[in-house]
Amino acid sequence: MSTYGFIQVPRDLKAAIPAVNAPTDQQLADLPSSELATFVLSYAMEELPQKVLNHSLRVFQYSAAIIKDQFPDWDLDLEVVFVTALLHDIGTTAKNMKATKLSFEFYGGLISRDLILKHSNGNQDYAEAVAEAIIRHQNLGDIGYITSLGLIIQISTILDNVGKNSEYINPKTLARVNEKYSREGWLGCFADAIDNENKQKPWGHTSQLGVPNFRDDVMANKLNYKI
Repeated sequence: MSTYGFIQVPRDLKAAIPAVNAPTDQQLADLPSSELATFVLSYAMEELPQKVLNHSLRVFQYSAAIIKDQFPDWDLDLEVVFVTALLHDIGTTAKNMKATKLSFEFYGGLISRDLILKHSNGNQDYAEAVAEAIIRHQNLGDIGYITSLGLIIQISTILDNVGKNSEYINPKTLARVNEKYSREGWLGCFADAIDNENKQKPWGHTSQLGVPNFRDDVMANKLNYKI
C-alpha cells in the first residue's frame, strides 16, 4: 500500500518535515518506462498543451528529488508519482472543462481513475491513489492528514506555481529541471486557467485558495529557477 502512497502523513509541512535535510545537487530522474507509464505519457502529450505538459514533467522531477532528500524512508513508487504528475491537471483542458460542472481536480481524478483501471489490469489501489492525490492537490492547509503521494504533489505544484517550498530542493537541481522543461509563459498560462475555472465554475474548489488572491500569488512568483 505504501508504494502507492497510502500512508498517513500530516498536511502541515513543518510536521511532515520537522528537520529539513540539506538538498543535494541531483541529475534528472529517468522517466519511468513501463507499459502504463509509456501510455500515460503518450496520452498526456496528446491531451495537454505544451506548457501544461512541461509543468507536469517539472512536478515529477521536483518530486523525485525532494523525496530522495527529504523523505528517504518512503518506498513510494516513482512510477506512481510520474503518472500522477502527468495527469494532475488533465481536468483543465478545454474539452474537460466543458464536459462537467465538477471542479477540475475532481473531474481529473475521475478521469485518471478510469484511465488507470483500464490500462493496469484493474489495479484499484494504483488508480485510487492517483485519483486521491489529484483530487486533493489544491487542498492546501495544515490540519489533518493526506497520503504521501498527495503531499509530494502538493509540495511540487506549489513550488512550480507560487515559488514556495524551494528550501526542499537544491537550486542546481531546480535550474536543471527548468532548463530541460521550459517554463516560458507558464505563470500566465496557469493564472488564465485559474481565471477560467473561477469564471465557468465560481463554486469550484479553486476558489477556496482565494479569488483573486491565488492568481495574484501565481503572478507574483519571483523564485529564481536558473543559476
